[in-house]
Amino acid sequence: MVVGSKLACREMMLSRSKNVGIVGAGIGGLTAAIALRQFGHDVTVFEQAKKPSEIGAGIIVGPNAVKVLRALDLGSELDRIAVEPGKHRLRNWKTGRIMFDQPMGESFRERFGAGYLQVHRADLIEILVRKLPADRVCLSSRAASVRQDSSAAALVLENGKELEFDMLVGADGIKSAVRSSLFGLESPRFTGNVCWRGTVPSEDVPQGVFSSDIHVWVGPGGHVVNYYIRGGKLMNFIAIHQADDWSAESWSFDADREELARRYADWHPALAAMFERATACSKWALFDRDPMSRWSEGRVTLLGDAAHPMLPYLAQGAAMAMEDGIVLAKLITREVDIVPALQRYEKIRLPRTTRTQLGARARAKQNHMTSPVARLMRDIGLGLRRTFRPSSTSYNVEWLYEYDAALAVD
Repeated sequence: MVVGSKLACREMMLSRSKNVGIVGAGIGGLTAAIALRQFGHDVTVFEQAKKPSEIGAGIIVGPNAVKVLRALDLGSELDRIAVEPGKHRLRNWKTGRIMFDQPMGESFRERFGAGYLQVHRADLIEILVRKLPADRVCLSSRAASVRQDSSAAALVLENGKELEFDMLVGADGIKSAVRSSLFGLESPRFTGNVCWRGTVPSEDVPQGVFSSDIHVWVGPGGHVVNYYIRGGKLMNFIAIHQADDWSAESWSFDADREELARRYADWHPALAAMFERATACSKWALFDRDPMSRWSEGRVTLLGDAAHPMLPYLAQGAAMAMEDGIVLAKLITREVDIVPALQRYEKIRLPRTTRTQLGARARAKQNHMTSPVARLMRDIGLGLRRTFRPSSTSYNVEWLYEYDAALAVD
């Protein structure tokens, strides 16, 4: 057990140390590895890439995710890399009119026990990787399949090497090889939405519209989110719109900024100006899967996008993966036998992740309404909430932020 860990100090070691293999060095896999090590388990992480991925630029670390990282003694490192917005501003796509103004900052810290933070994904991955011994994160190690019996689980790598563990965790994303090995190959489905992600140096951000707050612009068939990361040095943006199909073989690639600006030419002019000044821009197709009824088979389980791919509309993909990781670690520590521990893991996590998956789909519909009448009714509702319930969140997501995964097993 790592001396000084708040998480480990609160737990009694009720079971023997286990040898755990984790496939995937993303945010969820690394979080699970850190938590398991702090409980005294022997953990090795396998990542197919040559280095942990920097893809994605900015991500949101909501109050529920902040609580997980604090429980892992990563609070000070998180504060160092994060930007905290003062407000969440929901804006009209054409005029920029503020439809809902949600106080954050101190207000969120008081209500939910933690703040709402914005970070660069690469910075978060870096602080997670630093928490693990270098020889326990094996890069260029692509999983091919898993096999198991009553006493052990084996990970078979693409190079033919086979490694045996007490338990295996598939944290290898929506295209998970572990998931396919357990439950069969099933292709994710295209959601009909395409996403551009990019960053703009702060000195190039158009003046007069963009403040230090997080802005969400909602319009017919799409929306745009922008916020600062890296100490305010970069403006991160995500622009999502509906599309009929996706014919490219790759799910993502470098994008044409002019194409993006043309796509949003009818929107507020500050958005097109921001897009044209992006120094990095990529285009993604958003794919999805339906919620599963179970994630585990014997000694092998899933977490994060391998178990429950999250569309970005609630900004909870990374948060749900982090919650999975800490809950799984606590249960594996408390239970003597792995199979019952994984059954409890599903019982605790499945209802919440399913609600979040479906909630993200519903938010997409709310953000992307094409009917002028439907948009008017939505905007009137937001205006009433802003007037009569100014402390509420714009879409009633308090249930997401109040949750503390570190206490979910207690």
